[in-house]
Amino acid sequence: MAKTLKVTLTKSTIGCKKDQIATVEALGLRKLHQCVEKPDNAQIRGMIFKVSHLVKVEEA
Repeated sequence: MAKTLKVTLTKSTIGCKKDQIATVEALGLRKLHQCVEKPDNAQIRGMIFKVSHLVKVEEA
C-alpha cells in the first residue's frame, strides 16, 4: 500500500500571494480545518513545502 499524507488547512489564505492560494486549492483544501489525504510523492511534498506555514501535515 502506498503511503499517504494527511494535510489540514490550519490558517486562512486571506492576504496570501495568489500562487499560494492556488496551491492550497490544488491540494483540495477549501475550508479552514479541512483535512485531505494525498499520496506521498515529490509533487505533493513540493506543494506542501510552498504553503507549509498554512498547513499541518501528518503521515496517514
